[in-house]
Amino acid sequence: MDQEKIKQAIRDLLVGIGEDPDRPGLVRTPERIAEMCGEILGGIGQDISAQVKTFPCPGFDEIVLIKDISFYSLCEHHLLPFMGKVHIAYIPKDSIITGLSNLVRIVDLFSRRLQLQERMTTEIADLLMKKLDPRGVLVQIEAEHLCMNMQGVKKPGTIVKTEAVRGNFRSDERTRSEALSLLKST
Repeated sequence: MDQEKIKQAIRDLLVGIGEDPDRPGLVRTPERIAEMCGEILGGIGQDISAQVKTFPCPGFDEIVLIKDISFYSLCEHHLLPFMGKVHIAYIPKDSIITGLSNLVRIVDLFSRRLQLQERMTTEIADLLMKKLDPRGVLVQIEAEHLCMNMQGVKKPGTIVKTEAVRGNFRSDERTRSEALSLLKST
């Protein structure tokens, strides 16, 4: 990331909205925003597929489900945050699994980019299908979008839910129902 370009752009934005970028409360704002961009957009340019390490778990071929992975991201349309929870389920093939922390890391890296919730949902599912070669993958994301809360329709508290299903979760209704039931349980 080009920190100097970000600082200049924020300074220009402040001038553009009629503010004085040299007033005491704003003097360091361009620098703070540049640092923040490095932190919250740190997934840009990262090889996310390298995060998925696999290993054998002999005899295990049942659903693996991790839910309520917290995330935040920036909507690429308005540069406003959206945040929520990601739920991931997969069914290993040939007893090949991945570490649970790998699933959390890929959510983190996909969300730390300018993003669309719909795209992020499919990116996670597609990456897991490619790297794990499982019998099936199900990804759900539930999020609140500040672009819907603060501008436009102005409807705070609205939750957007997206889902991507692959393999057995798509072709076998019983398997999908079992995973959805596990997601609803506390």
